[in-house]
Amino acid sequence: MASEVIHDPAMTRYELLVDGVQAGLADYRLRDDEIVFVHTEIDPKFRGQGLANELARGALNLVRAESEARVVARCEFIKKFIGDNPEYRDLLSR
Repeated sequence: MASEVIHDPAMTRYELLVDGVQAGLADYRLRDDEIVFVHTEIDPKFRGQGLANELARGALNLVRAESEARVVARCEFIKKFIGDNPEYRDLLSR
């Protein structure tokens, strides 16, 4: 099973692809110098495989690599992920 997280700025979301099929997405909104994560979901047929964590990790890594924007975690899953993974907390205070 090959997976990757890609950024789709036209749709304002990050997508998790598994073997080329969209398995999940993390929607965001741009606000000034902020990327506000508002919703994360995994397709029901892909649940229970730890893919939500993979999506969050990949999306946050892309934010770090592609921008200087500060992350605002309105989405409860992204908020919990950052809380559980301190290496991403710096994104909250850029």
